[in-house]
Amino acid sequence: MKRAVFPALTRTARGDGGRERAPRRRSVVAALGVLGAGAVSGCSVPGPQRPIPAADPAPGMPIASSGRAQLMQILAHPDDDLYFMNPDTQRMLDAGVPLVCVYVSAGEHTGVNRAPGLPDAPADTRAYSAARHQGLRQAYATLLGLDKFTEWTRGVTALRRDRLAEINTLTHGDRRVELIFLNLPMHTQRRWMALPSLWNDRAVEVRTVIAQGSPLRTAVPYAYDVLIDVLAGLMEQYRPTVVQTLDPDPDIQHSDERTRRADSEQRGYSDHGDHTAVACFSWAAMVRWVARATEDGGQVPGFVTNAFRGYYNRHWPKNLPPAVLREKAAHLVPYGGDPGWQCGNDAGCGDYGVGGTRPLRNRKGWVRSTHHRHPGPRPVVAVEPGQRLTAYGVLGLRAVRWRETAPGSGQWGAPDDLGGGPLAPALGSAVLPDGRRLLFGLRFAALGGRGAANRREIVLLEQERAGGGFRAWTGLGNPERTDDRGRRIGVPVAVTAPDGRVHLFVRNADKQLSTRVRGTDGHWGAWRHLGGAEIQDGLSAVVDAGGRVQVFGAGRDAVHHWAQSTPGAPVFFQPAGPDARPGGPVAALALPGGGVRIHYREPASAEPASVGVGGAPAGAPVAGLAGYGPLQAVRTRSGVAVLGRDPRGALRLASGGRLTVRTEGAVALDSPALVDGPHGPTAVGMGPDARPWIWRPGPRGSRGPAPAKV
Repeated sequence: MKRAVFPALTRTARGDGGRERAPRRRSVVAALGVLGAGAVSGCSVPGPQRPIPAADPAPGMPIASSGRAQLMQILAHPDDDLYFMNPDTQRMLDAGVPLVCVYVSAGEHTGVNRAPGLPDAPADTRAYSAARHQGLRQAYATLLGLDKFTEWTRGVTALRRDRLAEINTLTHGDRRVELIFLNLPMHTQRRWMALPSLWNDRAVEVRTVIAQGSPLRTAVPYAYDVLIDVLAGLMEQYRPTVVQTLDPDPDIQHSDERTRRADSEQRGYSDHGDHTAVACFSWAAMVRWVARATEDGGQVPGFVTNAFRGYYNRHWPKNLPPAVLREKAAHLVPYGGDPGWQCGNDAGCGDYGVGGTRPLRNRKGWVRSTHHRHPGPRPVVAVEPGQRLTAYGVLGLRAVRWRETAPGSGQWGAPDDLGGGPLAPALGSAVLPDGRRLLFGLRFAALGGRGAANRREIVLLEQERAGGGFRAWTGLGNPERTDDRGRRIGVPVAVTAPDGRVHLFVRNADKQLSTRVRGTDGHWGAWRHLGGAEIQDGLSAVVDAGGRVQVFGAGRDAVHHWAQSTPGAPVFFQPAGPDARPGGPVAALALPGGGVRIHYREPASAEPASVGVGGAPAGAPVAGLAGYGPLQAVRTRSGVAVLGRDPRGALRLASGGRLTVRTEGAVALDSPALVDGPHGPTAVGMGPDARPWIWRPGPRGSRGPAPAKV
């Protein structure tokens, strides 16, 4: 089995906040392999390519802190954010987080702005691009609570490499939205898809589209390196604390040609080729931003990431309940617009084929789900000796550790850099019998177009002693044999069995389960495919009261189950899985009396549900947790605590017969972690300022508005 090698580090990661450094060694992402030219989603073609520099993976770098929140979204097309990133974007806007959206393509397609029920107008790519821009202005005005025809400030902003872009700005009180249109074409003169070609082919250069009415007047060329530099330059300018992108590594999806074309998907993968290429460019730009910032002892930029699935939504159960779906779809109405509107834009008042109820009627169902590419609780939380909380997360594409300033203080100290980047945003974790912690990451081991390698690998950081520093990072390879398949793996999840062996699990390219097991001597066995049924990412692994390792994943119409038959035996697929139909990731909880309880939400349902496995009772549905998104569950000294979001995104905790609502603090990104801390059930999450927060519910339940503004 091929094993990716993680660059050796020059010293261990310090656990005392110390900063002495070994002699610095600049590292690069090496060109370790190539893909065939036909794999558009592969983001590589044969041919020599200069390696792309990455941030030094050695630990101990200083980390910048801006003290304020800034959201940046990088999209392929106008409307990608409305279809795939909401309601996450809206929740941050509602909390007062300023937003800058970077639209890479002009969205001009064939130039025909099709209005249902009316004859097609003549093709005009400049007008169609401008109409889609107007649709975005209308949508974001309503997202800010303003009239859809509110006037924006339009101008030109300077970019790296002497490029210019149109910028539209709208403010409302303390809220601000900026839209930046790079306007690269969707197609080349030969009708090839321009953005995938720009990523894949070192000889390709494209020229921008000048939208009708734009303050720009001259089309300019873009090559591969220019686009990465422009995106990295925008990151340096805005210094975002949250960067949201599309999916750089979409699932392999084998569809017949007719279905593929009808669903607008690239050949062999469950997404649009532009989405994948722009996501690859975006992650390459983040790598470049971090590399430049840390040159000569500079600080790691303090930002977190989120990647969103795209046309993946077509293939899996829908996970937004009616109230959240209505809210999300409503923002596509002003984007779609109507040819009868008087919006003041001669080129058109929106993308007419998208308005009204059409997103809800579309059989593809893109609007009906919001899926993260790297799901899982963020950050990893531990209770150290002395009852102080510790959190592990990814900041600036690197692993970091935060420690509570004092037991029960609810305040975090400065992050301690553990290195290891560039990493996906969610980490896995396990604790050895002696109390030492293992951290697992999904690393972008190589990320380069134009013939360079594009490789992912699972990496490990092992603690030297409980609560102390860490050893050097170790590469654990990839369960897949080729780079193209290896890019499809999911977030690592691990548990330690009573016999001391560590079981590591990842979703593989076949959408099934793969495992690697560490023996009590510290040696890792080979990767093993466990087969079974297809599942989404967001695995849940537990050790039951009998000492058996069990793993659960959400399938299309069931929860799928892998388990040991007896303690110490290999983990195998269990065909007779739980009687449950989840809409997204499940939370498995081992019960002290034996068996496992699974908490989840059914497709398109706000209400939580649960089912028992192995003789465990399902338990009554948890009252008061109607909402959306994954649930988290933990055993406490008084029973079970379950955490979820309400329809407006506020966190709710059910524990000990009480319901508590989080009514203040930074808005929660993704899925917060839930632990049974020294002061009872405790939620720890990441805020849009790229800082973790702690929520310890009070003795009485409370109700109130959504979390306060940042």
